[in-house]
Amino acid sequence: MNPTQEKLKDQLEQALVAAFGADFAGVDPILVPASNPKFGDYQANVALSLSKKLGKQPRAIASAIVDKLDVSEICEPPEIAGPGFINLKLKTAYLEAQLNAIQADPRLGVPAAKMPKREIVDFSSPNIAKEMHVGHLRSTIIGDSIARILEFQGHDVLRLNHVGDWGTQFGMLIAYLREVYPDALTTANALDIGDLVSFYRKAKLRFDTDEAFQETARQEVVRLQAGAEDTLHAWKLLCEQSRQEFQIIYDLLDVQVIERGESFYNPLLSGVVEDLDKSGLLVENQGAKCVFLEGFTNREGEPLPLIVQKSDGGYNYATTDLASLRYRIQQDQAKRIIYVTDAGQGNHFAQFFQVARKAGWIPDDVELVHVPFGLVLGEDGKKFKTRSGDTVRLRDLLDEAIARAHADLKTRLQEEERQETEEFINEVARVVGISAVKYADLSQNRTSNYIFSYDKMLDFKGNTAPYMLYAYARIQGISRKGDINFKELGNNAVLLEHETELALAKYLLQLDEVISSVEQDLLPNRLCEYLYELSKKFNQFYDRNQGVQVLEAEEPQRTSRLILCDLTARTLKLGLSLLGIQVLERM
Repeated sequence: MNPTQEKLKDQLEQALVAAFGADFAGVDPILVPASNPKFGDYQANVALSLSKKLGKQPRAIASAIVDKLDVSEICEPPEIAGPGFINLKLKTAYLEAQLNAIQADPRLGVPAAKMPKREIVDFSSPNIAKEMHVGHLRSTIIGDSIARILEFQGHDVLRLNHVGDWGTQFGMLIAYLREVYPDALTTANALDIGDLVSFYRKAKLRFDTDEAFQETARQEVVRLQAGAEDTLHAWKLLCEQSRQEFQIIYDLLDVQVIERGESFYNPLLSGVVEDLDKSGLLVENQGAKCVFLEGFTNREGEPLPLIVQKSDGGYNYATTDLASLRYRIQQDQAKRIIYVTDAGQGNHFAQFFQVARKAGWIPDDVELVHVPFGLVLGEDGKKFKTRSGDTVRLRDLLDEAIARAHADLKTRLQEEERQETEEFINEVARVVGISAVKYADLSQNRTSNYIFSYDKMLDFKGNTAPYMLYAYARIQGISRKGDINFKELGNNAVLLEHETELALAKYLLQLDEVISSVEQDLLPNRLCEYLYELSKKFNQFYDRNQGVQVLEAEEPQRTSRLILCDLTARTLKLGLSLLGIQVLERM
């Protein structure tokens, strides 16, 4: 809730007590943005909800509240509409004062968290010896945006990349490479990532069909867990090979993340099993050690167990996740732990969260959050794949977006008969291409699947990154054309005279509310929707002022409109930065 809404809510609560007595202290006035702007900016719907309790008509209740309501510093005189809605319209002078107050604030009026806390965002999480693919796109982009917003709010954020860097697959891969390419196990960068992935597939096929090879692979796992020098050295080389490739993509996406793989928690796994046993939760089932879950059943309707130690003594993902959860609470001192993964893992998180709670490992002041997301689909509505049916490599997807942005820019330059340097063209294409991919993803409700379309995401019309980037660049164009330094406008007053100026001003003052909602609900698409609407309102304001150009207007309107332009640009830049999107001064 923004400061204006909080003030109005407080005044309404006081008016309720003044009108109907102390018993109504704390009653929610049900203050919401007005359903139709022509009736005002906010409406209080509490009168309808109190009708039965008070035995009066809602309009009479609304009238009694208004008689005791003092919002004269903020609003025009309240009006009662329909069956008893209390409509509130913000005063122009109030809006002007609010905008004047945020001009010098680098946070644009967005307050930092009153009680900052340690938060962990677990995202991206590729597997060693495999290339990052389109399936890692959403986790990486959504997780980065959530981390940026929490950091901006002042929280102490630990960005963790829980990579798959341990287990049977390494025994399998090392055993296979010992046979076919031993140099890869002793020499750094002996293979490129594509060859490594190819060998991994062949090793997996061999593992699934050759029992003797299965046993060899298992022995390599035992050697790895025991710290055998040659196997450990080979494992480190394979991890570093993948890590270098991951970093190329993280650099391209401008994503910062700290790697803490499954191997980090390996020494803690036996302790997890021991403590579950001590707490009386562990049950042996067909040689495996399990915890039976409430609310989960198998096909036969029997309680479903979560296996924490297999019959051969090995551990699985659940054991590692339990160990990591305990470490994050006990050592990292996290108060909110956020896991950004596809929706298909929902049951897994519900299950190991339940085990941790049963074991008493989750303090009351620690919140666990699974942030699920849907699939990336092709334009045929099916899982996004290459024409040959393979999973799309993330590197290829990003390179293609940049290449298309590059081609589009070259066409526009020819049409506009503009000459630009190759350096300019390459930089704009990179920013537009990467931004288009990010924004197309983040602008969707993360819980839904979405269709990946280069044409739509690179369109300069509609809810896209290019549309937003162009709105920002358009404002910078005003600065260049008029030789204006926005920073030198000082503390001049904003004067709101036209409907488009009022609409833009009201929207600029909603940024804090939007960021606060994303901080709580972890839905970045709400910020995207806000920036898109802001861009539209700015364009309406800008287009309206073509009759009397912003730069050619008389003072004090000229400076006032320039301040509105600057506040819009700064809001767009800040909002886009929280989505991980870089702006451009020129396009």
